[in-house]
Amino acid sequence: MAFADNLKTLPGISHLAALNLIDAADAVVASIENKPGQAGSLSVYNHLAQLYGAISPEAAKKGLELYAEHTEDARGNPGKHPNIDRLIGLIERGETLRVKQVFAV
Repeated sequence: MAFADNLKTLPGISHLAALNLIDAADAVVASIENKPGQAGSLSVYNHLAQLYGAISPEAAKKGLELYAEHTEDARGNPGKHPNIDRLIGLIERGETLRVKQVFAV
C-alpha cells in the first residue's frame, strides 16, 4: 500500500501538538510537530508508540513498512527524509527512543 493509503488507516492525531523523542540519557533528541510537512510522520510515530510503547528497532521496522515508497527514496537520498532516516538508524544501532506526547490546547 502507498504511504497516503497507510495514513488513512492510522489513528487520528488532532489531539496532539507534537511528539518528543527521548533517548536513553533522557535527552529530547527530536520533536515531530503537528504541522504540514510533519503530520504524516507524527501519525506514523504516534501509531508505533501506541503499538510498541516506544520506538524500538522492531517498531522502526514496522514504521519503514508504513512509509512505503518513501522508505526507498530515503535509503537512496540520505537526509531527504529525516524521520525515516531516524528509524533506519535505530534499527542499525539497536536503539530505542521513548515517546512523550505533547497535547494540543
